[in-house]
Amino acid sequence: MLRTVPSASRDPRYTAAEIPPNVLVYLTELATARGVPCEGWFAGLGLQRGQLSDPSLRVSYRQASTVIRRALRSFGAGDIGLVVGRNETLGSFGLLGLAMMTSRTFGEAMRVGIEHHKVCGALLEVGFEALDEHEVALVAWPRFSDPELLPFLCEELFASSLAIARQLLGPAFRPGGVELSYPAPAHAAAYREVFGCEPRFGAACNRVRVDAAWLARELPGYNPLTARQALALCKQQNSRDGASQEIVAAVERLLRSRLRQPPTIGDVARTLNLSERSLRRRLAESGRIFREIHDRVRAERALQLLHDGTLSVAEIGREIGFSDPREFRRAFKRWTGMPPRSARRHAA
Repeated sequence: MLRTVPSASRDPRYTAAEIPPNVLVYLTELATARGVPCEGWFAGLGLQRGQLSDPSLRVSYRQASTVIRRALRSFGAGDIGLVVGRNETLGSFGLLGLAMMTSRTFGEAMRVGIEHHKVCGALLEVGFEALDEHEVALVAWPRFSDPELLPFLCEELFASSLAIARQLLGPAFRPGGVELSYPAPAHAAAYREVFGCEPRFGAACNRVRVDAAWLARELPGYNPLTARQALALCKQQNSRDGASQEIVAAVERLLRSRLRQPPTIGDVARTLNLSERSLRRRLAESGRIFREIHDRVRAERALQLLHDGTLSVAEIGREIGFSDPREFRRAFKRWTGMPPRSARRHAA
C-alpha cells in the first residue's frame, strides 16, 4: 500500500502546536536513567525540559522531531525506539489506555486506540486494514517525509502497541508479522527479540499483521460506563486542537493547577487579563462554557486518581476541590454515570 507523504515545506501542520509530548517525556526519562544529559535537546525550540510535566503542553512536529533527532545522537544507540516502546504501558496512554482497557473486546480496544492515537502524541498516522478473512493489520505511515526518523517512530509505535496488546490479552499474544518500508538497520536482531517473529524490511508499507481471531477476545476489564466516559474525554481532547481553542487550553491549564481550591470564572478572567464577559464570549466562540470545562478537568483527574488506587474516595474529592465527600460522589456520578467506588473496582 503506497501513500503520498507531504513535504514539511509550507505545511501548517509542521509548526502547529497540537501534539502531546509523550514521546519526549519517555526519552527524557530514559536519559535520566542512563545518565545522558538532555537539556540541550530543547535549545532554540522555545521549550524547556521542565515544561514536559505540564499536561496542557502541546508541541509541533518540528519541535518534537528536532528533539528526537538530538536524542538519538546523544544515545548513540540504534534501538532506542524499541527500548522506549516496549516499556510503555496502558498507564502511559492515560485516558486512551483507560478507554482501551475497559473496551468489550480486543477488536474494540484496537479500534479505539487507532481512532484516537493522536491523544497519546503519536507522530505517525495510523490506520486499520482487513487483509483477508484471517488477518488484519495495524498500519502506519509518516506525516511528513522524514527518512532519518522513520525507524525510530515505527519502532516506538509498534513496540508500544505490542506491549499494550500483551497487557490486554496476556503474554501469549504474538503478531503474525512485522513489515517495515525502510532497509534493515544494524540492530535488526532486536526486532526479532521484541516482536517474536522475523521482520521484513524494504516492504511496501509499515504494518503489524494480527490474526483476526484475536479481535473477538473479550477483555477482563470491560466496563461500558467507564469506557464511554474515558472515550468522551478522549474525543474532547482531540477537539481542543487548533488556534480557535487557545483560550480553552489556557482555562484548562489554570483549572488543573488549582484543583484543590478551584477559581471562579472571574478569577480565571482576571488571571488572563480579561473581563469575565470577554472570557465567556471567547469560550462561547469556541463552543464551550466554563462549567463544562471545569467539570471535565475534574472528572479527568478523578478518574486518573481512582485508577491509581492510592487515595481514598474522600481524599480524591478533596484533591479536586470538594470538601464534602457526598458532594463529590454526586458530582462524579453526574459526570460518569456511576459512583466513584464502582469506577475504582472496574479500573482495578
